[in-house]
Amino acid sequence: MSHTLIDNIGLLVTNDSSIDGSSLGVVENAAIVIENSLIKWVGRTGEFSRGDVDDSVDALGRCIIPGFVDSHTHMIFAGDRGAEFRARMQGESYSAGGIKRTVELTRAASNDVLLTNARRLFSEAMSSGTTTMECKSGYGLTVEDEARSLSVARQLTEETTFLGAHVIPKEFADSQDDYVDLVCGPMLEAVLPHAKWIDVFCDRGAFNVDQARRILTSGIAKGLQARLHANQLEHGGGVQLGVELGVASVDHVSHLSDADIAALAKSTTVATLLPGAEFSTRSTYPDARRLFEAGVTVALASDCNPGSSYTSNMPFVMAVAVRDMYFSPEQALWSATKGGAQALRRTDVGHLALGAKADFSILKTDSYIHLTYRPGVQLIDEVWRHGSRIH
Repeated sequence: MSHTLIDNIGLLVTNDSSIDGSSLGVVENAAIVIENSLIKWVGRTGEFSRGDVDDSVDALGRCIIPGFVDSHTHMIFAGDRGAEFRARMQGESYSAGGIKRTVELTRAASNDVLLTNARRLFSEAMSSGTTTMECKSGYGLTVEDEARSLSVARQLTEETTFLGAHVIPKEFADSQDDYVDLVCGPMLEAVLPHAKWIDVFCDRGAFNVDQARRILTSGIAKGLQARLHANQLEHGGGVQLGVELGVASVDHVSHLSDADIAALAKSTTVATLLPGAEFSTRSTYPDARRLFEAGVTVALASDCNPGSSYTSNMPFVMAVAVRDMYFSPEQALWSATKGGAQALRRTDVGHLALGAKADFSILKTDSYIHLTYRPGVQLIDEVWRHGSRIH
């Protein structure tokens, strides 16, 4: 078996609380050994015999963190909505209706165009330290276009999500129940070979709670795992529905009641916050302290999409979370790594404990705090995935 030693790590973040009792599981003056694609050993510099390794890398005293786990993206689309963004920055408010423009462009695009654009975004994300990405459909909204969108996504990630219930397409504006029937029937059947998850945008201008319940339970009955967009634009019943159905994650959750937070705290459902959406729409940021104080598991994700959060950069997301959502740097890093993994119900990524995938970044600095302290600066020096350097 192949063994690679990463030595002379100034500060190693493992997210293994058994190491030091903290959520980040920090080791100073550290080293790790990779066996094939997995973490084989974690310890101090000089404690592992170099005679037992095939290759070694000197980290030069820099910080190593787990690879980011971006658990919420919309990367299968064509075109962009730059003109919409410009208009919104001049005072127009965002609504779910803007999605319909991307639907038109995506339906008209070839599979090659969709794949090329998605590959660009995935590469962009990986260069900034993301090693695991979820990817949704939702810009096709026909049986054929949702199936081919997920087929494209499946070429890039195993974390594929069927979001046929993104908005009601214009051709069903006067027959919403018929569209729900389509999503729960022929569309769901067509996407099953390509999807792992099912999701619904349960909010103003999209789907109500009863429609979301029907769609999610239909997907669960077919073997898909569930997640949910909820409470982005206004307070509603989405969070309570997510907890009721035991979904892996409720995402956005910008408008939360005390009852919502209490329900999340008692559940296994992760609250995934998406600071890029508030940043790009000038919306009010939720105060994450309420969630942390209640003991809710929190994730951070990019929400990369062409309308309301056109970023794939997780360090930027962390910086906004710290600045405007009252995360600590430690909470932001954990939420962008292990929190994201829990939102995907993954135990093999988001941390660097023994047996985890060797997915990590070597920073250009000796502290993870600089990721949020120096926003907009490229501090990711090397990115490793499954034990091999990819950037």
